[in-house]
Amino acid sequence: MPNLLQLPSRDRNRALRVVVETPARSTVKLSYAPDLEIFEFSRSLPLGIAYPYDWGFVPGTHAADGDPLDAMVIHDGITHPGVVIPCRAIGVVCLTEKTESRKRRIRNDRIIAVPVDDARLRGIRGLSRRVRTELEHFFLAVTALEGKEAHVEGWAGLQKAENLIRNAQRARDAAEAEA
Repeated sequence: MPNLLQLPSRDRNRALRVVVETPARSTVKLSYAPDLEIFEFSRSLPLGIAYPYDWGFVPGTHAADGDPLDAMVIHDGITHPGVVIPCRAIGVVCLTEKTESRKRRIRNDRIIAVPVDDARLRGIRGLSRRVRTELEHFFLAVTALEGKEAHVEGWAGLQKAENLIRNAQRARDAAEAEA
């Protein structure tokens, strides 16, 4: 199996690739271990919390926190870790985190995407205020017991998401050039 981090961010049709790490409805966080090319148990979520949608990363990117860009794919299907979903970004949840080891806040934005052929959701405005609020609470709840002080800064649309993806691709290219 190839190292999933090495996949290009976009497929030949220019769809955004999202690698599923933790499938929807999971009550544990899974993480991709590229050195072993496996998905490992990372931690249990707080009681009563489950991933509402597929959670993963955009390969070929390097976000401000040093990991690939985080992404949540909104759809009704059932997937598994390692599935690559061709997507289109619809927006971004702007989030900052401060940890005990890092005294300053860093960005840890989350791309919100849908499968490329999804005709039900065209943009971030298609998500009701209630769903946006529930997603915000989810993102805060999953980090609450991890020594991270997370704060949702707000939501942004497609343009911000595409800029974030481009910048994360450039950061990855720059990191590879230095190595």
